[in-house]
Amino acid sequence: MWQWALLPLGLAAFGTVGIWIVFATAVFNRTVDLADGFPSISHCGAYAPQRCFLSQICSTCSVLALWIVVLRFKQVSGRGIRRNANIASFVLGLISCVGLSIVGSFQVTTFYSVHLLGAFLAFFLGLAYFWIQLFLTVPSPDRRWVEPARATCCFLCTGLIIALGVLYNTGFPSVAAMCEWAFVMLIFCLFGLFAAEFRHIDGRDPSEQNPAVANELGVAETYDYVSHALS
Repeated sequence: MWQWALLPLGLAAFGTVGIWIVFATAVFNRTVDLADGFPSISHCGAYAPQRCFLSQICSTCSVLALWIVVLRFKQVSGRGIRRNANIASFVLGLISCVGLSIVGSFQVTTFYSVHLLGAFLAFFLGLAYFWIQLFLTVPSPDRRWVEPARATCCFLCTGLIIALGVLYNTGFPSVAAMCEWAFVMLIFCLFGLFAAEFRHIDGRDPSEQNPAVANELGVAETYDYVSHALS
């Protein structure tokens, strides 16, 4: 059922458009001043009405992300490989979804410490989730590009999150905010990449694969196993 591919694509599109609407609203209302520097996402959504937008966007994205995490867990479980890594990624994914919900519910201007905790869970554990997903990626002839694309996004996200912390703590909040925006855009891209794998889900059970695709995956996994054994 290729329709499953619309779920990660929908999350990526909705989240990307949504937070830029929050940014545009904040600039239009002059609750942030670009002359003072580039604002963080949290500060763009700190005041009404964009605060309401950000809360709704985070809540919706957390639900969609949770759905994706569960589907991906079931899909990988159906292959019967790397069980421990799959469980670890599932737990990290669940916690990061909770973190995203916290970010939207507790604003930076009212519950700073709670908001910061939510951001930590959403950003750092979310990134850890995608690193494990890179490990769980199974090569296939029709989507050879997914693994390098996922790896590139993960490396860039890691560099951006490190740069964000360093720049913010050394007195460059504006540049740190730019890193934050770029990081979030790449996270949405990482979610969108699941579309290439979700389109092969067959039927209502995510653990079931299209027979032709399942055969390709079996060949790919055998090749991967033999390659590692010989190296």
